[in-house]
Amino acid sequence: MLRWRFSRFASPIAAFVLLLALTACMRGPMVAAPLGSPQSPFPGRGQPPGPPPPPPGATGPVKVAVLLPLSGANADLGKAMLEAAQLALFTTGNDRLTLVPRDTSGTPDGAVNAARAVIAEGAQLILGPLLAAEVDAVKPVAGEAKINVIAFSTATQLAGDNVFLMGFLPRQEVVREVSFARESGVSRFAALAPNTEYGRVMTDALREAAAQAGGTIVKTETFDPRAGDAGPAVQRLLGSAAPAGVPGAAPPAPPAAGFDALLLPEGGETLKQIARRLKQAGIGAPQVRLLGSGLWDDPSIAGEPALSGGWFAASPPELRREFETRFQATYNHPPPRLASLAFDAAALASVLAKAGGSAPFTHDAILNPSGFTGVDGLFRFTPQGLVQRGLAVIEVQPQGNTVVSPAPHDFAGFAF
Repeated sequence: MLRWRFSRFASPIAAFVLLLALTACMRGPMVAAPLGSPQSPFPGRGQPPGPPPPPPGATGPVKVAVLLPLSGANADLGKAMLEAAQLALFTTGNDRLTLVPRDTSGTPDGAVNAARAVIAEGAQLILGPLLAAEVDAVKPVAGEAKINVIAFSTATQLAGDNVFLMGFLPRQEVVREVSFARESGVSRFAALAPNTEYGRVMTDALREAAAQAGGTIVKTETFDPRAGDAGPAVQRLLGSAAPAGVPGAAPPAPPAAGFDALLLPEGGETLKQIARRLKQAGIGAPQVRLLGSGLWDDPSIAGEPALSGGWFAASPPELRREFETRFQATYNHPPPRLASLAFDAAALASVLAKAGGSAPFTHDAILNPSGFTGVDGLFRFTPQGLVQRGLAVIEVQPQGNTVVSPAPHDFAGFAF
């Protein structure tokens, strides 16, 4: 059964969006058109009245380039992201738009050659590249051709002018978590972060977010992620409050840690090890809330008992689960986490191509302040080229993660 949604641009240009499901029984993750108030990507199941005619000048073919590492060290990720982009085009049912994929090989030179090739073929928008060095190399080439780039990097220094970044930005995760923590009565924050650029970015974001929200930073501590044991860092963080602990013994009474929330921007086995040490020392919910990062958005650590009661900010899980189900059914393998970025970018391109006439990918179209709704939830771009996302706050529970603060439905009063 076909399902339709009609809407208007917040700009003076009238537009329509057709959202086409792949099957009659599955709701599908879609990107909605820019709206005065972005709607759910899932339209109703009633029979449609039929689509309106396309706007004037919107009937010609449109080429959109997809620059990804289809060979080299990141080839598997690049190929999966291309699959997601192709799935988006099929899902949105846009016969006008053609994806033009090119291999960057994961190198700046490869990205430049790919960009020049697609520009010569008439591409009007570039999706990708993936890596910061590739984006840096492509930016001037695309700028000279007056073509906008929606890249998958998180290197914020590259945003602006003709480059818009789709990547998940760590600072926004921290701001969302701190905001929710303050609403929940938490005021004293600490951080235990890896001694890496990522760890420093997250710690700096915590300082800024806590200050803006009226909280205080009690202590920060770092550990060497190459050492294989964060125990000494945990000991330094807790000081005299950290007991030695006896394997198999019951956790001691919660110590006077001096903070109400602890940011742990780590993932995988290292995160589990740290969380278990903290639990052994009596640090955990509800006295101390562990705060995570995008690295917690990982099925391999979901339900970890030592993280129980911890909070992290992420895109709304329901929409992404449906995307993951559809991707698996289509390609017979699960999508990597970043595949959803390619889906949303390609679906956004499809929406703009349908609605934007002969020049659909202008700054004004991409910068629509009302935003878009994709499989990673609500998003829009700032004039500085950075993505803003409507994130949910998720609590880790042994039986499965639970949303404790839903993502916003629009950007009214948006503060993170």
